[in-house]
Amino acid sequence: MQGKSDVVFVDLREPGELEKSGTLSGAVAVPRGLLEFYADPTSPMHVAALDPERHLVLFCGSGGRSALAAKTLKDMGFAKVSHVAGGFAAIKTAGGETS
Repeated sequence: MQGKSDVVFVDLREPGELEKSGTLSGAVAVPRGLLEFYADPTSPMHVAALDPERHLVLFCGSGGRSALAAKTLKDMGFAKVSHVAGGFAAIKTAGGETS
């Protein structure tokens, strides 16, 4: 799915985690604690990349935060949401392009 124009990868890890291990190339960094604010189009903190018309693929360190965040976004009305089981480690193991 990496590189498709209708897909947005969302890295839910904290800034310190990103600094330590990098991220998936092209991913949007959204700390889990701010997701609802960044996803809400009426919020002054809204991030345009979190577009409900695009498929949002969430990931975190191991998959726990992203699973819960996917449910949250679905509850907010986002229809095209999934998460990476196994998190960033699984992305690296699968050969995802990281930076």
